[in-house]
Amino acid sequence: MKTITLSHGSGGKMMQDLIKDLFLKNLGNPFLNELGDAAFLNCRTKKLTYTTDSFVVKPLFFPGGDIGKLSVCGTVNDLAVSGAMPRYLSCGIIVEDGFSYAILEKITISIRDTCKFAGVNIVAGDFKVVEKGAIDGMFINTSGIGEVLNNSEIAIPRIRPGDKIIISGTIGDHAASILLAREDLKFKTRIKSDCSPLNKLVSSIICRDIKFMRDPTRGGLATTLNEISLASGYNIAIEESSIPINKSVRVLCEILGFDPLYMANEGKLIAIVSKDVAANVLAKMKKHALGRDARIIGEVKKEKDKKVYLKTQSGGLRILDMITGEQLPRIC
Repeated sequence: MKTITLSHGSGGKMMQDLIKDLFLKNLGNPFLNELGDAAFLNCRTKKLTYTTDSFVVKPLFFPGGDIGKLSVCGTVNDLAVSGAMPRYLSCGIIVEDGFSYAILEKITISIRDTCKFAGVNIVAGDFKVVEKGAIDGMFINTSGIGEVLNNSEIAIPRIRPGDKIIISGTIGDHAASILLAREDLKFKTRIKSDCSPLNKLVSSIICRDIKFMRDPTRGGLATTLNEISLASGYNIAIEESSIPINKSVRVLCEILGFDPLYMANEGKLIAIVSKDVAANVLAKMKKHALGRDARIIGEVKKEKDKKVYLKTQSGGLRILDMITGEQLPRIC
């Protein structure tokens, strides 16, 4: 008998196969089949985006954030990288019997403060309590609606060979922060999650020359680039020497045997940009606090093997496959 494992929620190959073989098979329609961060909905006067996400992070609090902040940022960012300005969120909270009122209030205040910072409102909600042990403390689901920006045209089919790939900052910070908080590891340097709403960064750089964007959450940079390569059909090549990685994150990964290319992020975006304007987009990105460490890390190639290649610092080539297992479960 088939069963669902933690690896099915990794964001990698097993999750992609599950989505294709189970969910799309039974629920597929023109909106869902796009498999975007958000669905595009045509209304009479405005083009809207809609998305939903669930958050099961462990522990509930970590350096740089908590499950409340994460739930808002995750949904805001899915709307933002779709080229939309987030407007309205719903929030569903599930806790187990005996959950601390003080902790629930603290997380609710975090949700409020993050919404205020991002410029969105919680306009609908739900609250459920289940038997003790039925869940691990608290789970949150958030859904969101955004208005597509006038100068935005985010679509996979627009990607062409020669387009440049930009990452908005250092990778792996969120996963490293969760790992240290969960395992209570004694590490000299405190690593803070990058959990942040990206909508203001996106609105500062958006233009029609930005072909596509995605936030590299579960599965990290490598898995997200594989998703883009599979969807566009083109190979992608990136330079190891150009990828920004916090020194402390790199050291932690070396000690524990993790690959930062597959580590989750919650405040970074990947942008596929026309080569003629890539430098200009990068300069604009660097002016924003969340983009100061942005880099051009590679480009889309003309070959159509649907592969992602890493040019190593030693000059070799490494194929970056989509992650198959689970480096670190319950990351978001």
